[in-house]
Amino acid sequence: MDTAQLVAKATDIRRDILTMITEAGSGHPGGSLSCTDILTALYFGGVMDYDAAEPKKVGRDRFILAKGHAAPALYATLAHAGYFPVDELNTLRKLGTRLQGHPDSNLLPGVEVSTGSLGQGLSVASGLAAGLRLSGEDGVVFTVLGDGECEEGQVWEAAMFAAHQKLGRLVAIVDNNELQIDGCIHDVCDPGDLGEKFAAFGWDVVRVDGHDVDALVKLLGGLKAAAQPEGAPVAVIAKTVKGKGVSFMENQAGWHGKAPKPEELERALAELSAAAE
Repeated sequence: MDTAQLVAKATDIRRDILTMITEAGSGHPGGSLSCTDILTALYFGGVMDYDAAEPKKVGRDRFILAKGHAAPALYATLAHAGYFPVDELNTLRKLGTRLQGHPDSNLLPGVEVSTGSLGQGLSVASGLAAGLRLSGEDGVVFTVLGDGECEEGQVWEAAMFAAHQKLGRLVAIVDNNELQIDGCIHDVCDPGDLGEKFAAFGWDVVRVDGHDVDALVKLLGGLKAAAQPEGAPVAVIAKTVKGKGVSFMENQAGWHGKAPKPEELERALAELSAAAE
């Protein structure tokens, strides 16, 4: 896809995120909207090697959504990528659905690992990267963490392990929107400069506008092309806006885990349509 097509795809995914959360009456719109462009770049920008018709294909790249509460973004992305019908998105969080409140790898193709307990995703991604190297299998492991999630100690245990093991085919993308459920990350438990922290643990660090899909595709595609079985893992600090694309949700911690009302959905969809014109 070219840049215009990627932007249009991200807009479609944002529409689906808001619609499914409204239909469910619960969910996490703010952090789902903030990471939408990152997932769009990975899945539709030619970065990741995957096959929706063969989800367990040997040599595929892996994606782990460490911030599992942003499942609506992952679900919409996987549906648009062909893993399951887009119509199924409206079953989010309903009884018997495959689309649980947090991703369940036992239910849904394309979900590599069940996630939701914050802080564990980077450990899982590190283990996958180590396992791929041991088995000799190709593939780069990408994971998206929340910046609030980086307050969890297990994140830094995994960071230390990954650097020590020289997991050069591991790319951790931090969704740096600076808000979590309780407010600003710097007020709740200030992590300081996350790039400097990862660098101190032995990671290579790059920074990017997390809503510039063209920049994301170039950066992430370049990182994949340069990835080696042994080397420094890479942390991408992606500056984002919580609730991106919807004016009344942007930079509002209150929209971390609250479903829009029908009239709010209508307003949000109108804004997304107007921006896409």
